[in-house]
Amino acid sequence: MKKTLLTYFYIILLCLSGKMFSQTYQLTGNPIVTTGWDLVSSANIAGGDFVQLTADQGGLYGAIKLAAPINLKYCDKWKVEFDFRIDGNGTAAFGRGDGFTFWYLANPPAGFVSGGGLGIPANANGLMVGFDIFNNSTEGQMSKVHVLYGTNNLPAGNFNIEYNNTPGSTFHSPDLITTQPFVGPTYKHVEVNGETDPANPANWLIKIRIDGVLITDQSFAPSGGAIGMTTGYFGFSAATGGASARHSIKNAKIFIDKVPILTNTITPFVCVNPATGTGTIDLTSYNTQFVANPANYIITYFGPGGVPITNPTNFSYSGNTTITVVVKDPSSTLCDNGDGIIQLNPTPFAAVDTTLTGCNNNNAGVAIFDLTTAAVTTVAGVTKKFYPTLADLNAGTNEILNPTTYSSAPGFIYVKVTTPQGCFSNAKITLNHFAVVTVNDATLRACFIETNPSTGLFNLTNASVTTQGGITKKYYPSLADAQNSTNEISATAAAAYIAPNGVVYIKVINGNGCYAIAKVTLIVIAPVYSTVLKDKTICMEDKTTLDAGPGFSSYQWSTGATTQSISNVGVGTYWVKLKTGDCIATQNVTISPSEQPVITNVDISATTITINVMGGTPAYQYSMDNINWQDSNIFKNVPRGDNKVYVKDAYDCEPIDITIVVPNIINVITPNGDGINDAIDYSALANKKNLVFNVFDRYGAKIHQGDKSTRYRWDGTIAGRKVPTGSYWYSVTWNENDKKNTPFKYSGWVLVKNRD
Repeated sequence: MKKTLLTYFYIILLCLSGKMFSQTYQLTGNPIVTTGWDLVSSANIAGGDFVQLTADQGGLYGAIKLAAPINLKYCDKWKVEFDFRIDGNGTAAFGRGDGFTFWYLANPPAGFVSGGGLGIPANANGLMVGFDIFNNSTEGQMSKVHVLYGTNNLPAGNFNIEYNNTPGSTFHSPDLITTQPFVGPTYKHVEVNGETDPANPANWLIKIRIDGVLITDQSFAPSGGAIGMTTGYFGFSAATGGASARHSIKNAKIFIDKVPILTNTITPFVCVNPATGTGTIDLTSYNTQFVANPANYIITYFGPGGVPITNPTNFSYSGNTTITVVVKDPSSTLCDNGDGIIQLNPTPFAAVDTTLTGCNNNNAGVAIFDLTTAAVTTVAGVTKKFYPTLADLNAGTNEILNPTTYSSAPGFIYVKVTTPQGCFSNAKITLNHFAVVTVNDATLRACFIETNPSTGLFNLTNASVTTQGGITKKYYPSLADAQNSTNEISATAAAAYIAPNGVVYIKVINGNGCYAIAKVTLIVIAPVYSTVLKDKTICMEDKTTLDAGPGFSSYQWSTGATTQSISNVGVGTYWVKLKTGDCIATQNVTISPSEQPVITNVDISATTITINVMGGTPAYQYSMDNINWQDSNIFKNVPRGDNKVYVKDAYDCEPIDITIVVPNIINVITPNGDGINDAIDYSALANKKNLVFNVFDRYGAKIHQGDKSTRYRWDGTIAGRKVPTGSYWYSVTWNENDKKNTPFKYSGWVLVKNRD
């Protein structure tokens, strides 16, 4: 036994395509399942979760073993667990006996074995762990553990491991009957652990525990037939002699895990050099086929007869050779895996002619070929050199240095293929072109977008650029983008593509991945507006007609009318949708009210009035009766009192009017206190806004201001002193009480006669 053994006792082998990750053997279940196990002699399943090796009778023997042997050559650790029970009535003369054994034997029992050897055949080779309840020396009861790692052939003529004391290969525990008696109604739990002794790899370090109590922990050297043993059968046996007892086991588990490998056997192509009859190979190049991360493992190689290979990177061979590969995980307790095989079967090497077909994209006349993809051989690790002619290949000239992007019209090239073993062969590669993708340029027209009339909404997917089936279209804003497959316009965006006049490109790709590029011209149909429909200005109270003119296929006005023109429309903003072909242009038109003129101020001089006007549209006309109109803004001989003046502009709309007061004119005052013409009095205008009455001397100096404080009067004095007799000028200004606050100015002169 050697290297990691973790074995469960029922047969569940988890083996996935040649890699053994975990192997489990066990005897469990209720009723217990013994599939994959052999029952020997009196061993039986009476029902329940245990195997009864013997009944409570003398002279019985029973065993159970795995039907198939287990190779532990590459394991350096193992573990066994099981539960046992020994009970029964025994015999009057000898009590209960004899005991049972767990073993791993190269030559397990096939039939009855006498009881004194705990059911172990004479000359059995392997590891035996016995649980003995009968002392053959005293013929009394005991509870001892015996271990033998060797051959059950001592002492001569007795063959009982109780008495076998081969140095370094045996162990006998003290009598445990007082502390851990083996006989009783309850099951005892046993754990047996073994691992390679680092100090002596031929030895096993064995640990045995019963119900968690350590019984032994020591190194055992193989002796006799156990030396060099790698394959054996796991099992249990028990026997009774003159005494009797029931021997039962259950929950038996033997654990064995190997380093998992990806595959068991690799048969690479190899050849020999015809000149030497030999070849060389790098065995380590196949490590990744055994494990995913070879650097994590120690991998060794053995040739025929188990001879270690010291130069695996340059191994020389001639005929068929089987290489054994052993994988060890130095960081774990898994068993080494020695199931790997590299089978070398040298065969002649010949490259095969083949064909590559490429795309003549956009009908350029050449295709880009990856010559390295030509299937000229299935042999791994070959090197290839490509040449434009066979003569170049033979001469080693003009090698093609860009084989992955080789541009060529239909034709031939040649390749020299060399295996890792130095074998070589030539092959011809025929270069063909796929059928050309046929496309045509197209034009798409779209109506202008009203919010941005220089652009249109195009559905690029409607562009008829090919009639071929089984194709895929991709859309690009420029030829360079189409050629380089950059800035692709998604299919969703292409279906609603907003653009001005210009071009886009469609790459048409067939099932072979070949393509051609079509240009699509985009034309935005400009809006067509009416040239006769213009904004108008009318009097607020007037109505007019709006006419869009002829030439449109339909009209739709904001009023709901669908006629060329609409009548009796007043001031406001209107629109009309004018259809030309499939496009509709919305044209707005405004009817504005004419601006009314405004009387800015009125000058009154005696009975002459001057009307000053601004705004509106000249020329203005003036009237004092709204019947007779004149172009002049001056009216003479206007009667005293209130008068109305009318003004209208060139649009001849309803005139504006204003009431004008022509004050009573006093030209002479005699401030002598007689009550007659004593003062100039404009208090009658006191209800006017901003009324001011000013008097000036003949030099233009203001000598009096009549306002609210002076009751808008002047009595010919300055600060209570009479002014000299003479003529004085005065002016009266105010704002009329209308919504325009029209300013008025009345001016005149007065003669003051003062008597001293």
